[in-house]
Amino acid sequence: MTSSPNKKNAPEPKKTLSEKEKIKQQEFQEEAIEHINALYNYALHLTMNPDDANDLVQETYLKAYKFFDSFEKGTNCKAWLFKILKNNYINKFRKNAREPGKVDYDLIKDFYHSIKDAQNDNEDLNAGYFRSLMHDEVYQALNSLPEEFKEVIQLCDIEGFTYEEIANMVESPIGTVRSRLYRGRKLLRTKLNDFAKKHGYNTENGETP
Repeated sequence: MTSSPNKKNAPEPKKTLSEKEKIKQQEFQEEAIEHINALYNYALHLTMNPDDANDLVQETYLKAYKFFDSFEKGTNCKAWLFKILKNNYINKFRKNAREPGKVDYDLIKDFYHSIKDAQNDNEDLNAGYFRSLMHDEVYQALNSLPEEFKEVIQLCDIEGFTYEEIANMVESPIGTVRSRLYRGRKLLRTKLNDFAKKHGYNTENGETP
């Protein structure tokens, strides 16, 4: 008598994406994936740990994909992603939440890794990327600023966000953002005074908010 195949050992059928899901993935890739390096830099700034930064970026993309239907097309996708990343960071790292928000990871894990591998330059995703953008003295001086000043300087002067977008990310009034930028730039200029003179910059002009 021939025994029947063991169904327990049979491979599970692979999930087939619906047409709607395929369109969603295509739109998400076009809107969101170009910001992966900037997100990593911001995550590294927050966590100061490359592994934690990578985990934070992955969680951000998974959550962003899950709620992509709520993203308003034509608005700043980069700012939307940064906001999600900041919220994830607060929930996971600052509040030590035991469990992050659940997403349908099985549905899109392969998609996330495929778009992650499609980036142009893997060297952009390492702890030295930020430092390569500026002189070491500037990097060290920026990193030594109090957190509230360092963050707004990075978001405004490095990432190019508007005051309104930054205010939304850090959940503070625009006036507070402007004040932090003014005070942070002033502190940074003081720290870099000798460095600036060495490279021929004029340090006599006052900073305007």
